[in-house]
This record gives sequence, structure tokens and C-alpha cells, in this order.
Amino acid sequence: MDNLKPFSAACERNREPILEVLREAFADRRDVLEIGSGTGQHAVHFAAQMPWLRWQTSDREENLPGVRAWLAEADLPNTPAPLCLDVTQTPWPVQRCDAIFSANTLHIMSWSDVEALFDGMGRVLGDDGVLAIYGPFNIAGRFTSDSNAAFDRALRAAAPHRGIRDAAEVDALAARQGLRLIADHALPANNRCRVWRRG
Repeated sequence: MDNLKPFSAACERNREPILEVLREAFADRRDVLEIGSGTGQHAVHFAAQMPWLRWQTSDREENLPGVRAWLAEADLPNTPAPLCLDVTQTPWPVQRCDAIFSANTLHIMSWSDVEALFDGMGRVLGDDGVLAIYGPFNIAGRFTSDSNAAFDRALRAAAPHRGIRDAAEVDALAARQGLRLIADHALPANNRCRVWRRG
């Protein structure tokens, strides 16, 4: 693996279970905005497996070289150049999309940034838009596993603003943007892929 191309073993492990969810959730979608594309691994895998989608990657500036490296190697026709997107900065570099995907982002952002994320998604997501978010969630204020509790402690020790978010609190942010939960999939390693739809 060259130095420009970052690699996440977790992405390799979780991509198939997530793909199974997205194939259904995005079956009638055309333009997907991925927020927090990270290494870019998810993008190239999902775009290759779902060629009917235009998969628009985005992340903070410091992560874009790695995303570009993955996209360049894959050379797919449905993955335009990544966008620099900081959820707290407006306007976003996207005007409209009919689907949004984000993986492993909510727990590394501050809660105020999570609120900004949902506000921004509300502005760019179409009237019947679909949102899918993958990662760990607490249910009714409780950790779903001992490993998630340990992960949360590690997150907060590294940066106090981080932490696993409660599903109901995230649902409340979604509801403010006219999004209702339509699916909640339990996936391996105590993660979930939750899907909301507008309208």
C-alpha cells in the first residue's frame, strides 16, 4: 500500500454488511453525498457495486489526498472528485442530493457539530431524500455492549467532546429536518446502520 493511500481494516470488514443495507435503501436513488469519506475505501467499493449511483465523496481538507488516491486507482465513472466539506461551514459545496451516507462520524464530532451536520443535511437533501448513517449508537441511554462502553471511554479520554451518541437524540435531530426513521439494522461489531427518509 503506497503512502498516499490510507487503509482501514475496519472498512474492509464492515463494507459488505453496510452494502447489503444500502443496496435496498439507495435502490431508487441517483445522487449520493458521502460525508466524512475518511480513507475513501467505502466510496470505491459502494460506487463499484452500485453503478446507478453518482457517489460524491467529501471530507475535511486534510483527508482529501487519501480519498483522491483511492478514487484515482479505482478510476470509476461514477465517482467525481471529492469535495472539501466542513459541516460547520456554510454554505456547503453541494446544492442538492437525493441521498446521504456517513460512517463512523457522529462519535468523533462534538454534539454541536452533529447538530450542524443535521442542519446542513436538511438544507441539501431533497424532498424525498434518504439518509443512512453507520456506526455505534446507544439505545435508551445505555451502551449496547461492554466493548462499546470501553470504546466510549477511550473516545472521551482522547477528546472529551467525543462519544457514542444516543439513537433517540439523533432521531430528534433528524425529525427537525423532516426525516423519519424507516430502518434500523444491527450489524457486526455492535454497530448499526440506521436509515431515515424525508416526506
